[in-house]
Amino acid sequence: MNIKGKTILITGGASGIGLESARQFLAEGAEVIITGRNQAKLEAAKKMLPSVISIKSDVENQDDAIALFEKVTALGGIDILYNNAGVGSPALNLGIANDQILKNAMYEMNINYFGVIRLNNVFIDMLKSRKEAAIINTTSILSLVPALEEPTYAATKTALGFYTRTLRKNLEILESNVKVFELLPPVVATEMTAQRKDKKMTPEELVKALVSGIKKDQFTIRAGDTKLLYIVSRFFPKLAFNLVNPKKIYAGLR
Repeated sequence: MNIKGKTILITGGASGIGLESARQFLAEGAEVIITGRNQAKLEAAKKMLPSVISIKSDVENQDDAIALFEKVTALGGIDILYNNAGVGSPALNLGIANDQILKNAMYEMNINYFGVIRLNNVFIDMLKSRKEAAIINTTSILSLVPALEEPTYAATKTALGFYTRTLRKNLEILESNVKVFELLPPVVATEMTAQRKDKKMTPEELVKALVSGIKKDQFTIRAGDTKLLYIVSRFFPKLAFNLVNPKKIYAGLR
C-alpha cells in the first residue's frame, strides 16, 4: 500500500506510539490528523509537528465519534483510520473479590475494544468509498499469551485481534478496497509502561516496522519480541506463559 498522499487519522496520537506514528507518516508524505482527550498533550504535539491537524475527541464517547466524523468530513475525509488509542489498569488478582476488577475491565474494554468498533462503524463507508484505504488496529503481544499483571488489558487485545481478523475477511468477501492491518507490539517504552523494568522496544522502532509492513501489504505485523513469542506460543504454550509471567510476578499478586 502506498502511504504518500494519503490522509491518516490516528487516535491517541498526542503521545507515545501515536505521536511517533504521526511523525513517520508525515515523513512518508501523508497528511495526518491526530485525536486524543487531553487538550494540553494535543497542543504540545502540534508544536512538535506543526503540519498535523489535532482534534480533541474521546473514543469512549459516541457523541465525540460522530462529531469527529463531521469534522473529518469537512476536512475532505481520510484514507486510513489508525485505531491506536488504548489504556491499561493496575494489576489485580482475579482470584480475590474486588469490585475494582469489574470497573477496570469495563473501562479498558470500552476504550481498547468497543472504541475501535465505534470509530470503524462511523468511518467504514467513507473508507470504502476511497480507491485505496486501510484500517490499522493495534493489538498486543498479550493477545498471544495472557499476563497476570495485565489480565483485562490482555483480554481486550485478544478480543480486538479476533475482531480485526474477522473484519478483514468480511471486507474481502465484500470485495472492498479497505485493507485491514493488525500491529502486535511487544512492551514499548511509553508513559503506560514507564514503571516496568522489562525489555522495551522504542516507539521509533515499532513504527518503522508498521510503516514497512503497510508498504508490503503485510496485514499481520508482529514487531520485536512478538515474532519469537508467536512461534513459542504455538508449539510450547506453557513455556510462552512462563516467559510472559516470571515467578517474581506471583509475589506481587498475593
